[in-house]
Amino acid sequence: MSGSAFRFGTPDEVFRLLHYVDQRCSGEIAMAEVVTADDQARQHYLVNSLMEEAIRSSQLEGATTSRRVAKELLQSGRPPKDRSETMILNNYNALRFMRDIVDDELAPSHVLEMQRILTEGTLDDPDAAGRLQTTGDERVAVFDRNDQDVVLHRPPPASQLPERLERLCAFANGTDDDGAFVHPVIRAILLHFWLAYDHPFEDGNGRTARLLFYWSMRKQGYWLTEYLSISRLLRQAPAKYTRSFLLTEKDERDATYFIIFQLRIIERAVEELHTYIRRKIRDLRKVERAIEGAGDLNHRQLALLSHAARSAGQIYTFRSHATSHNVTVETARTDLLHLWRRELLERRKSGRRYVFEPPADLTDRLTGADRA
Repeated sequence: MSGSAFRFGTPDEVFRLLHYVDQRCSGEIAMAEVVTADDQARQHYLVNSLMEEAIRSSQLEGATTSRRVAKELLQSGRPPKDRSETMILNNYNALRFMRDIVDDELAPSHVLEMQRILTEGTLDDPDAAGRLQTTGDERVAVFDRNDQDVVLHRPPPASQLPERLERLCAFANGTDDDGAFVHPVIRAILLHFWLAYDHPFEDGNGRTARLLFYWSMRKQGYWLTEYLSISRLLRQAPAKYTRSFLLTEKDERDATYFIIFQLRIIERAVEELHTYIRRKIRDLRKVERAIEGAGDLNHRQLALLSHAARSAGQIYTFRSHATSHNVTVETARTDLLHLWRRELLERRKSGRRYVFEPPADLTDRLTGADRA
């Protein structure tokens, strides 16, 4: 393999952002107690974060399913109805696979399996799932979103892909650094860039690249990253995302542009997570005060009531509640039936299953106004 190597610099902005991520995403940091202090709460927020990333990452790559329908798909466990829903379900399953291998050294087989899970049932050529492109394939390219006749990036030839993937995995595992120190966050960002630059698959390259970023960050101890949805912010500015790749390629392979862009995305995601968690804490405490003395309600039920009080028209099922909190359906059944008996949820039949809905006067019931 020949060609010029990529390089990057560390201007003050990079140092500032790396310091920010080091402080807020790793170690024993002072994070809001609903994430750090309670296993059930932590699991609930983690599941929601995985769902959010699965939805936004798929939408970034063309899935047209709305967030509300996508969330219902993942919570209910129903089969996907079309390609967009299949993309979202696949992305969620791939994120869970990524978590399962976080303690392993990264191998090419892991990367191939990620892409297989992401693209299964969505490709024109089903045989392209889980394999690199070969010299017999029409090599993919990256086109301008606004003009499909304009090629923005032509990736390396297919003949180089097996060796490049081996070297990518060695870099991910830190076995090819020749003693040089690469900051862990920069390593994760460069993995994202590397896979996207090589574009080794017929489809799913961007999603696979973002999965590698999450894997690397979690592998290297940045545990808070699991609670961030990077793709949601990337989807808000897809042109800037693309431009960060192009500037790197145009300026003599200087990856600093991409590194700074990604670090700023992480910074925004962390700030928004803190804002979200603070709001969730206020909501939970408000509900807890409203039902003070009801010691028979557990954290899952409190979280559901908090969500129901803020979400008009929301429905809950045994399956959706079990999925949201990573508990068994039987535990979910006990939770919902107890809330129904307390008249904090209403129950009706939808086909062959029960669905539960918050009553119109839920807030009054929670505050006891109906008993005044």
